[in-house]
Amino acid sequence: HSESDDEDDEDDGEDGDDDEGSNQEEEEEDGDGDGQGSEHHQVRANEAPKLLLDIGCGTGLSGDVLSEHGHIWVGMDISHAMLQVALARDVEGDLFLSDAGQGLYFRTGVFDGAISVSVLQWLCNADTSQANPRKRLQVFFESLYSCLKRGSRAVFQFYPENTDQMELITASAMRAGFSGGIVVDYPNSSKAKKIYLVLNAGPPLPDHEQPKALGVEERNANPKQVKYSGKRERPQKKRKNRTSTMSIFANAHSTKDKVIAVKDRQRRQGKEVRVDSKYTGRKRSKKF
Repeated sequence: HSESDDEDDEDDGEDGDDDEGSNQEEEEEDGDGDGQGSEHHQVRANEAPKLLLDIGCGTGLSGDVLSEHGHIWVGMDISHAMLQVALARDVEGDLFLSDAGQGLYFRTGVFDGAISVSVLQWLCNADTSQANPRKRLQVFFESLYSCLKRGSRAVFQFYPENTDQMELITASAMRAGFSGGIVVDYPNSSKAKKIYLVLNAGPPLPDHEQPKALGVEERNANPKQVKYSGKRERPQKKRKNRTSTMSIFANAHSTKDKVIAVKDRQRRQGKEVRVDSKYTGRKRSKKF
């Protein structure tokens, strides 16, 4: 009995060691699972949806892009008809009928960011004798600064009439407390050129950099600034030595001679020209 008891005790000891080892492995696996869960939870937290303001939302096309990226948005527009189309499209954002030039009536620090497409240039128009573009821009940017969280960003794509209008809009934003500047995509293209006003609510952070413009190869010495040219320069083509119109008409003494000289030039160019007749270059009577 004593030998068998000793063997049983040894087996029980081995089983106990196995149980302890399996428990430790389960605990390690649980620990790994918790680590993965916390990491996954952290990624989710970083990808939390933002509350964004779409200024001049129109029919909600820009809002659809925001919804596709998982963000929540609020749209405002001055056009009742455009908002009706947005309602018919059943957009996900909340819509407000409002004039941006009269200010934004939202709670302080409620939005994580703002976007706008083709709106800023309309604030510079004086539709009535009482409308003051400078005042409208000031009211708009001050109210926008108030409803944005500090450190958030507002991006405007707009179409200024000239450099003066662009400077007026930018200066109004800076006086309201924003920082940032102009970014121009494809500055040398007449069709693809896009102008953006990228603003930050408050002073820029130390590691902050403006977005890089598309289609710009050469940049300024400061990498945080985007090269912008108010004038689009094109290479001038050398003109061929052509006979000027004045030289053609130099020997022409009458209207008929001028007409015949022009027709002769067109014939030399290979163009189809009517045959000369006694009516060539003759003025028509008033009765005709």
